[in-house]
Amino acid sequence: MKNPWLAIDATTSPALRAREVRDAWERFLGGGTAASVRRPIADSWRRSSAAGVDPSPQGAAPSVADDDEAAARWEVHPLVSVAPLIRECLAGIADDAAHLMVVSDADGTLLWLEGAPGVRLAAANSMNFAVGALWSESGAGTNAIGTALAADHAVQVFAAEHFNEVVQAWTCAAAPVHDPDTGSVLGVIDLTSRMSTVHPHSFAVAVATAGAVEAHLRCQMHERDDRLRSRYRDRVIGRGDDRALVTSSGRVIGTSPDGWMPVDRVALPASGGEFALAPGVPAFAEPLDDNGAFLVRRLEHAPAGRSGGVAQLRLLGDDRARVIVDQRPITLRRRQAEILALLCLRPDGLTTEQLGREVYGDMASNSTVRGEVSRLRTLTGLAIETEPYRLAGHVESDLGRVATLLRRGAIRAAAELYAGPLLPYSDAPGVERERLALDGWMRHAVMTGDDREALWAWVHTPSGQDDPAAWRHLLAALDFRDPRRSHAAAQVGRLRAAA
Repeated sequence: MKNPWLAIDATTSPALRAREVRDAWERFLGGGTAASVRRPIADSWRRSSAAGVDPSPQGAAPSVADDDEAAARWEVHPLVSVAPLIRECLAGIADDAAHLMVVSDADGTLLWLEGAPGVRLAAANSMNFAVGALWSESGAGTNAIGTALAADHAVQVFAAEHFNEVVQAWTCAAAPVHDPDTGSVLGVIDLTSRMSTVHPHSFAVAVATAGAVEAHLRCQMHERDDRLRSRYRDRVIGRGDDRALVTSSGRVIGTSPDGWMPVDRVALPASGGEFALAPGVPAFAEPLDDNGAFLVRRLEHAPAGRSGGVAQLRLLGDDRARVIVDQRPITLRRRQAEILALLCLRPDGLTTEQLGREVYGDMASNSTVRGEVSRLRTLTGLAIETEPYRLAGHVESDLGRVATLLRRGAIRAAAELYAGPLLPYSDAPGVERERLALDGWMRHAVMTGDDREALWAWVHTPSGQDDPAAWRHLLAALDFRDPRRSHAAAQVGRLRAAA
């Protein structure tokens, strides 16, 4: 039986096969069936048609990111570290047959493209095959990148098997790359060339390259696991209670005693805390620094003060800052909120002079700082050490959780928790600096990530609601059948009119 994912074998005439699929494509557009083409292509044609993709030259792939944005997204993409390996695997066939080497993200946006300048120019001019263009099925119709993503399978697409007519002078072979930790698709590796150079070898090379990249990523994952086990061995082994070392994705990489964990992967709360290890088995996940690991214990063995009675700070967004102590909400004055925010951001503490400069600038006086901290202790009951000033008890804050989630790469969870800028009405020098830094960090993370849900959360924050680039990026990322597209399109139009 022939491989349905391979467009053409060595015994088939490319010219004859091109005429056959062109006839089938014309019949399909005329209302006929796609019975005479391979099943993966027929399925893709139906998806493309249902998504409203224009098969005419006017329906070429849209550009969804300019060069700078695409470069920024590639710079932080998980596959950027393996670009040399991809180049090494593909360079031979790319040079011999004038192929383009391409990597897309999980949405189908092209982030990395190399190859002969003449072929690059022809591909860009004829079908917008260039960095920043969206080559998902909903963006460009049937093509190797988009179809590999839609089917989660390697595929070769030849000539008129492409849904859009301007792409039919080309052939491409692509294979998805999966995260060895979570199994999710990270992106697609693709080889594209003119139709006349079609060969089954390009499909085999794309598949082999994706396999080599996944193997390399798996080795990197195991190396990270070994480093975490070495770093936190003393926190897990020989402590007299049931403990487990768990990665930020929920994968269990160490237990003491062996085998006490009922599963190999757990659904952790994004920033740690209480969760159900199994039905009727409450547990607690303690974040370990910023290294992407958690220490998991049964709830009765949670560290003192962590399973209840925790002070909670709310510092993000337009609402008035407040602290909740023993389930009692306490509204904070502006200076009090500024001091607590700065102490949350500086766990090692600040001297009286440092805290004064961060809150009052050049107008600071040591007596004013001491008086404000004393009133803050009285009001909240929080334990604040002196010289340096430092929060002694366990204080949870939305500010700290967002920063921790961003450091761990949990962009969607961070965006959904981000209620808005840090103390937006504060003019304290230290708070203003940290506010701009956190806002910029959050925006960069959602704009360079591959998560449309994180983007959706960002554009509904005070910082993102009037961000035209974010709304355009979201519009391109949403599926054509997603009911949120009409809202995103309206916001793009509103911001364009207001510009």
